[in-house]
Amino acid sequence: MAKRLEGCTALVTGASSGIGEATAVELAAQGARVVLVARRAERLAEVADRIATAGGQARVLAADIAERGVPAQVVADVVATERRLDIVINAAGIMLNGDSMDRPLSEWEQMVDLNLTALLATTKAALPHLVQAAQGGRGVADVVNISSIAGRVASGTAAVYNATKFGVTAFSEAMRQEFARRDVRVSVVEPGAVSTELFEHQAPKAQERLSRILDKVEYLHPEDVAETIAHIITRPRRVALAEIVIRPTDHI
Repeated sequence: MAKRLEGCTALVTGASSGIGEATAVELAAQGARVVLVARRAERLAEVADRIATAGGQARVLAADIAERGVPAQVVADVVATERRLDIVINAAGIMLNGDSMDRPLSEWEQMVDLNLTALLATTKAALPHLVQAAQGGRGVADVVNISSIAGRVASGTAAVYNATKFGVTAFSEAMRQEFARRDVRVSVVEPGAVSTELFEHQAPKAQERLSRILDKVEYLHPEDVAETIAHIITRPRRVALAEIVIRPTDHI
């Protein structure tokens, strides 16, 4: 069976774990050459080995995209090495929720820097190359931004995380409108609770609160979200899945 993304290059941020890792593996299985971006080089190497063992192609690019100027450097490296860029998956993110009076301002800044500013900068740097890639091959290029159900519904003790994810959702829709006629599809995926490391970064009280809210809920797996992302990207050129919300079945 033909691989739908053969000949494409995909850049995946946050590729060392969770949704980013699962998406990188899935896109490689669909034939894309995947560039894995995150801070943890050893973890990225493990993901690349997993992809290679399954017959896919991946390259590791260890970088902290929350640092100013790094997203542009990453995109430049990808294009210089791979000669094209067809797909960008902005999956890097962090959630540091907790009582707003107790948590340090530095945690708020960290969420804004990674969840929103880095995503904007990566997309900005990639746009000219995506527009160029859309002129051949599949006739379309893709940006998929990972937001959250927290980008649709605000909740106490998650104010800044909510702000970053609302921002991602709004940015994605505005960019979709701006670049639709240039054959660059921009989509946003908003998962509910997913079994990833994201929850481990919470303050203890925030973890307890989430545990109560999500008691008896079967979390989504990262692969569930990755399969949805692959579905978005592999639709015919005429089909743009602009926004998808994914919830655990038993989460009210």
